[in-house]
Amino acid sequence: MDPVIVVGAGPVGLALSLALAAQGVPSVVLDEGAGKDEPRPARTVVLRADTAALLERLGCATIRDEGIRWTGWRSRRRKQELRVLELGGDELPESVHIPQHALLRGLRDSIAESGLITVATDSRLDSLEQDGTGVTAHARGPGTTWWRGSYLVGCDGARSTVRKLLGVRFPGRTSVERHAVAVLRAELPWPGEAVLHRLPPWRSGGEEVTARPLPDGVWRLDWLLPARGELVTPEALVSRVRDTLSGWCDGPPQYDLIDTGVYTLHHRLARSWRVGRSFLAGDAAHLLGAVGTQGFDEGLRDIDNLAWKLALAWHHGASETLLDSYQAERRTAVAARLRAADQSLPILRGSGGLRTYLPGAARGHDVLLTDAHLGLGALGAPPAYPNSPLAPAHTEAHTSVGTAFGAPVADTRVTTPDGTTAWLRDRLGQGRMLVLLVAPGTGVWERRHWMSAGVMPRLDSAVDELPVRGELLVAESYPGASAHTVLLVRPDGHLVAAFGGVRPDVLHAAADAARGGAPERSRVRAGSASGLGDRTADVN
Repeated sequence: MDPVIVVGAGPVGLALSLALAAQGVPSVVLDEGAGKDEPRPARTVVLRADTAALLERLGCATIRDEGIRWTGWRSRRRKQELRVLELGGDELPESVHIPQHALLRGLRDSIAESGLITVATDSRLDSLEQDGTGVTAHARGPGTTWWRGSYLVGCDGARSTVRKLLGVRFPGRTSVERHAVAVLRAELPWPGEAVLHRLPPWRSGGEEVTARPLPDGVWRLDWLLPARGELVTPEALVSRVRDTLSGWCDGPPQYDLIDTGVYTLHHRLARSWRVGRSFLAGDAAHLLGAVGTQGFDEGLRDIDNLAWKLALAWHHGASETLLDSYQAERRTAVAARLRAADQSLPILRGSGGLRTYLPGAARGHDVLLTDAHLGLGALGAPPAYPNSPLAPAHTEAHTSVGTAFGAPVADTRVTTPDGTTAWLRDRLGQGRMLVLLVAPGTGVWERRHWMSAGVMPRLDSAVDELPVRGELLVAESYPGASAHTVLLVRPDGHLVAAFGGVRPDVLHAAADAARGGAPERSRVRAGSASGLGDRTADVN
């Protein structure tokens, strides 16, 4: 079997290659650069709890070692403090803030330990061809190389070559927001907390400024700029820094300016995310980020959704329903996020008028922005796929739990097949459907005792008979679930269905629906994943 070709060695492309490797699928990453990422402190990444956990599962150690988890969120308007939130726990999970170059280094270190990933540096894609069994990609660099892959995924950014070669349109809005950014070392009054200040009362405050902590006393400050006009000179940016820090610290503080920049946000959505055996992910498929939404989070959710489907196709073959479900689920979710952000923009960024004086307007605006920045609500929460083409037909056997069908499952302690305990989230991303039995009281017994008791033998046999690989887990409890409830969970952590009791036939049917039905044709993996270099030909 040919590897999956990943075009683009940014964080989304590298994370996809690791997600495929975790499920036994080899890949080739076409990297236009030299395989090294120059530090640029003004480029940082904010990760929600789900995407940070995904990267940690993929072995990115810098999330833990070089990122900082916010302890709180503070929002202000003029001289008034509107809200102070303590972060941590299920309702208000912590966000992680990390320099992008540190994130990339962590991903590359993890790739170096994998035997299933080949990174081809100085390789710029310039053509691709598809047929019924795979994709042929031509890359230019010091040499000219042809690569043969089973599938191809374009993770090559906003100016995606893959998207252009596939002839996919990329409509949307240009220059939705502009920001000036400064990264500096200073002592601010809110260590470890992120701060959003709207309409600050100093001369150069503008409409909005945010301060987000980084490790070692470093902060990233972002000022919202007018959509057009206002040339940001170095002198003007230094003036903003001084005015802002003086306003927050009741006098000119000491600071060390590390890096600065200006960036513009666009909102765009590719018309198609799949063309034959080629797919788009990350900025190649969508651009968003206004009012605090995080486009990078959505890119990671793209690859989490796509990786297990490509892994199933690579190992066993897949139906068109399964492969099409990537676009059906992810494009719909991102479109809803874009729509929510676009609908919020006139409310939050409108020019004066009644919006400032309507009763409750300030707090309503604060809620919208807080949701976006903290990953909550329509602007930020992890998406659900309630209308997925992979959803099983509803039957009388289905029962409701605290998680809606199609939504991400709650993290809970489980007992694994070897008798150890783990978090449910840690069992995701391994190419297996998870079958979770809620069985209060089992925690006081060794697994070898209760595996042969009650409903367990029947459920264990049902998991063995599933049309896809499954793993049987047991939990003392699950939110909203009664004893002997059985949950079926996809490899990316979304709930397929829940049943009252052990129902092998219904469980089998739900698992079959979740894999998109039987493959159109059988595809059996031949040979080993080693020797990827033999699949390329240097014709320079």
